Amino acid sequence: MESPVRIALIGAKGRMGQAIVDAAGPESGVIISASCERGDAIAPAARDADVVVDFSHRDATETICDACVAEKKPFVIGTTGHSPDQCATMRRAATVVPIVLAPNFSVGVNALFFLVRKTAELLEDGFDVEIIETHHRLKRDAPSGTAKRLSEIVAAARGWTGGDVVHGREGMVGARPAQQIGMHSVRAGDVIGEHTVVFAGAGERLEVTHKASSRETFAVGALRAARWIVHREPGLYTMEDVLGLDRRR
Repeated sequence: MESPVRIALIGAKGRMGQAIVDAAGPESGVIISASCERGDAIAPAARDADVVVDFSHRDATETICDACVAEKKPFVIGTTGHSPDQCATMRRAATVVPIVLAPNFSVGVNALFFLVRKTAELLEDGFDVEIIETHHRLKRDAPSGTAKRLSEIVAAARGWTGGDVVHGREGMVGARPAQQIGMHSVRAGDVIGEHTVVFAGAGERLEVTHKASSRETFAVGALRAARWIVHREPGLYTMEDVLGLDRRR
């Protein structure tokens, strides 16, 4: 039996961090070898781990990237809403160490990404696209990283280099222009996460929806990514790579 993968978990006290702690253990093939919070020294924790997993805050990304590069450790990034500078740091780090960057680690959500890509390719531009995402009232960023990724997938599948994303609508906005993606964010209650992509054409409408009822699904996906990334070459990977969905396009 192979030894379990050792994880240095950043953000262990957060909601997702706790879900990962609960899902980890020898039976999962993963153990938590060190737990850190934002502001703690990352390098010592990374040194004795096989992979670093971060669910703390995007502002910690650059510091953690530096530690992973210095210790030559793979990195799984679960934070979202990164700035252009933070994204540039991740791309530079990925030339040295393997990194999984995913807006959502749920297997079901990544299947949603795959299905939305195929649907956008199959349906013509005459089908308007709207994205509706719902999360708990404590979520700080909007739209969600998953919703942003869905809009990117649609635009790429349609070849919309100048596609416009509009965040909600108000007032006399006029007729809906072509190559527009409507984005709508709902924040209410304790909803874990729901995403719906609407393809609406003349006389018919297709809706593709994913609903999460537990954070366990995200934690299990993150642990799967941690196991997968350990022996990879440097590069910037997604959960679609982890799940092999990239080979089914």
